[in-house]
Amino acid sequence: MPSLLSTIFLGSRRNIAGTEYGTIIVLAAIVAGAPGLRDEPWRLAVVVIVTAFVFWVAHVYSDGIGESLDQNRRLDKREFVAIARREFAILLAVVPPVLALALGAVGLIRETSAIWLALAAGIAMLVVQGYRYARLETLGFVGTAVSVSVNLAFGLVIVAMKVFISH
Repeated sequence: MPSLLSTIFLGSRRNIAGTEYGTIIVLAAIVAGAPGLRDEPWRLAVVVIVTAFVFWVAHVYSDGIGESLDQNRRLDKREFVAIARREFAILLAVVPPVLALALGAVGLIRETSAIWLALAAGIAMLVVQGYRYARLETLGFVGTAVSVSVNLAFGLVIVAMKVFISH
């Protein structure tokens, strides 16, 4: 059975989209919550987890509605569970950033350092997913550079929002 981190970073083709989507949600939740919770990394971690969970549920529900409409019938339990599993990468995206926040919560690093480490973990995840996508699509050097750069830009824009909001 693959490890949790290998599933996040090396899983199926399908989970690249979920991991990217989940990571962007996680980064946005950190940015939104950090100013008020900078001294409470556990609470910030809970906000991140709950936010990702809500988006995952909404994504599974809306995908279920879409597939039901496409098939012109109600989905059975097996089909709905398959959608939930397919979109599980959204939830897995919380793991590295929340682990970084946990380091601050237990006092191994300063709380503000934990927030920056969580943001860095999210950006690293976006870069890895951009690289994975490029490899799976055999994009070559230029295509890989574009894919990684676009993902990196997403992450950096979110971090820039944190800097703007915090100062």
